[in-house]
Parts: sequence; C-alpha cells; structure tokens
Amino acid sequence: MNDWHSWAAIAVFICTYALIISEKIHRVAAALGGAGLMLAIGATDDVSAFYSEESGVDWNVIFLLMGMMMIVGVLKKTGLFEYLAIWAVKRARAKPFRVMAMLMVITAVASALLDNVTTVLLIAPVTLLVCERLGLPSAPFLIAEVLASNIGGTATLVGDPPNIIIASRAGLTFNDFLIHLAPLSAILIVVLIAMCRFLFRKTFVYDEERAAEIMELDEREAIKHPRLLIQGLIVLTLVVAGFVLHPVLHFEPSVVALLGSGLLVAVSKVETGDVLKEVEWPTLAFFAGLFVMIGGLIHTGVIKEVSNALADAIGGNEAGGSMVLLGASAALSGIVDNIPYVATMGPITHDLVNQMGGAPDHVMWWALALGADLGGNATAIGASANVVVLGIAERNRQRITFWEFTKYGLIVTAVTVVISAGWIWLRYFALA
Repeated sequence: MNDWHSWAAIAVFICTYALIISEKIHRVAAALGGAGLMLAIGATDDVSAFYSEESGVDWNVIFLLMGMMMIVGVLKKTGLFEYLAIWAVKRARAKPFRVMAMLMVITAVASALLDNVTTVLLIAPVTLLVCERLGLPSAPFLIAEVLASNIGGTATLVGDPPNIIIASRAGLTFNDFLIHLAPLSAILIVVLIAMCRFLFRKTFVYDEERAAEIMELDEREAIKHPRLLIQGLIVLTLVVAGFVLHPVLHFEPSVVALLGSGLLVAVSKVETGDVLKEVEWPTLAFFAGLFVMIGGLIHTGVIKEVSNALADAIGGNEAGGSMVLLGASAALSGIVDNIPYVATMGPITHDLVNQMGGAPDHVMWWALALGADLGGNATAIGASANVVVLGIAERNRQRITFWEFTKYGLIVTAVTVVISAGWIWLRYFALA
C-alpha cells in the first residue's frame, strides 16, 4: 500500500467510523460525508462508486430494503402487526422473558428461510407494539432479535448474503449448508436465549395489571382492513416464495421485492405517497454512504492487502488456518460490511482449499461463513439487519445508540465464535 490514496482512504474510513461511534453527528451525515471524501481524494470515482459490482453501492441491498419497506408499510395499515403482538403476548402469558424468547425463535427460523433484513423488517413493528402493550423498553427486545436474525441466517444458503457468495464460489448446495451449519446455528440460538436471560435481566419486569388487560383482548378485533390484509399476505407469500426459489428462478431478492411492492401498490387502494412515507430513507442513505466508503478501501487495494496477509498467515495448516480465518473474519466483519469482505476473500479461500487438496465442502469455507455471519453481530453497523433496526427504532422514538447495541453484540459475538471454533475443531478434526 505505497499509494497515498490507500492511506488516505484508511484515514477517512477510521475518522468516519470514529464519528459514527462517538455519535457527535448523525450516522447518516457521517457516512455521506465519508463517502464524499472518498470521492474527493480519488480513492474511488463515480464509475466505481455507482456502477461497479465489486466496489460500488450494492443496489440489490438498497432496492431489496426499499421494496420490503413498502410491503411492510402497507401491511401496517391492516392491523396485522397489532394482531400478531396481542397473539404473541397471550401465548407467552404476558411474561416478558417468554415473549422475548418466542420472538427470537420466530426471528431465527424466519431468517433461515428469508434473508435476515427482510425478517427484522417484519418482526420489528410487532416488537414495538408488544413492548408498548407491556410497558417495557423496546431496545433489549430489538437487539435480541437482530442478534438472533444474524445467527439464524447462518443456517442456510439464502439466510445471509455472504452465504450466497460462498456457495457460488465453492459450488455448495442448499443441503450442504443445512448439514454443516444448521445444527450449530440451532445450538447458538439456544445459547443466545440463555445469554439474553442474563444480559437483559433488568428488563423482565412483570406488570400484572397490564398482563391482565392484554389477556382479555381479542386479537381479531385489531384487523382494520381484511381485504387489504388478504392482498398483502398473498403478495408477501409470493415474495417469500421468490426468495426461497432463487436457485431455480435466478431472480435477485431485490427484483422479487420490487415486483412484490409494485404489485401490492397496484392492486390495493393505498396511496402511493403514503406507502413511500414508510420507507426508511435515512437508513438507505446510510447504506449508500457506507458502501461507497468500503468501495474506496476495495478500489485502493486495502481490503485485498488485508486478505492476502490473512492468507499468508494461514499457509497450509488446516486446523490452525480455519481458526485464524474464523477469528479474523469475525473481527473484520464487525468493522466493514461482510458482503465485500466475503467477495474479496472468496477467491483467496478457494486457492487455499485447492492448495490443501480439499473437497468443495472444505472446513475453510465453513470457517469463512461462520466468521462473516457471526461477526456481523459485533457492532451496530456490522450487518445490514443491525442498521435497519436502529433506523426503525429511531423513527419510532426508541433510539438505540451505537454503544448500547455494541456492548451486547461484542459479548454475543465472542461467545458464539468461541463455540463455533470448538464445533469446527470437534467435527472436522478431533472426530473426523
């Protein structure tokens, strides 16, 4: 990295990241300012920032979010989320920890079938209503669900975008992920629920009076527009089917989400302007700025240098190398978005696997997937789902700060990565 652009890009990224952490200015302003500086110093250019698949804005993520936000905006008008909130609380007998555990399991399972961003977009409104009904702070519940979504998304090929990249590079199938990662994901969810019982113990205050009021409610009365609900659920079902059938249809999730949102707006009588008001525009702007900044690091070769150094450290040692790859991927994915990181590490891991004479389902691929997916829990901007939930919380005046999320995320990441290291060692070396 002798080029001054590389060092300037690193300086811009570190300063911007420090501003986001300090919260001296709004994270959207920091990200857009950092993106502007990357363009100004020549670390990237307009073509690389806006058109490059490797180092530009990931428009698939942006339009996936926009499309799903529009669908969720329509469903909010039907009363569906109020219905689900009352139903969930009644099934959990209004006990706060039971409610949290139920929502976490639902989130984890849904994240394995959908992508984790779509899942939190659907679950967050329900959570806000549940907490309002029970008189509880929503931040612990939202944080717990994001952590569960990132862990649940680890289980399948479609659960987290890095998994799709890894599957394409390694030639892995949906069943390969189920066999190798789904059992571990289930174990980690159980561990997470147990940890949340301790981490958020001060939150679980049972209000007998509120509980009694909710138990007397009829959730069916919450549905305000049955016709619109049916239309919305049909479209949502089609969208989910489109996500699951991605390997067959070859439609990107963003295309499916945009088709679904367009269809729902067209067939319903909801005003387009009202639907667009439900889109979290600041969140989308934050993502765009973040992508441009990370693109500057890719364009100048910074991430490539880091990846090459990691490859040199691994060498031909399978056991030690898998542990290094797991830990380094977790650490780096908490700082930069795991999508460009995995895209950069994919070819390098492929070469390492070939040098080791490994099969397509070699342990190195699972170490990369686990590190990238679980590392996303480490910080408030480590994964797309984290940023989305922080945006939803802020819009509903339930702001979650960077450190409020990160202090829990770091603990969960450390524990889950250590357990994953033990899983890798036992399954692929000790018991192989």
